[in-house]
Amino acid sequence: MAIRKSNKFSQSAMIKQILKRCSSLGKKQYDEQGLPLDVPKGHFVVYVGENRSRYIVPISLLTTPEFQSLLQRAEEEFGFDHDMGLTIPCEEVVFESLTSTLLR
Repeated sequence: MAIRKSNKFSQSAMIKQILKRCSSLGKKQYDEQGLPLDVPKGHFVVYVGENRSRYIVPISLLTTPEFQSLLQRAEEEFGFDHDMGLTIPCEEVVFESLTSTLLR
């Protein structure tokens, strides 16, 4: 039981770190708190595919097993300690299909 809490806490901390890092990258206009104006509250930015296309997705996706699997693949392939933002290692078509299914 303690291991689960520890893993859950570390996942929560990791997600907060990702959101903080991704919410402030690659944008020109910021509010007084330093958050980008084009990302609505409750959303975050990811970069997908070879062209690193930018997507704004709701935070609610972070709790789905399918999106968590993408996050694990992203960590394995790119790590989370870089300045490029959260990059998801899959094709844009696959990402769009997955997110549209999850957001129904």
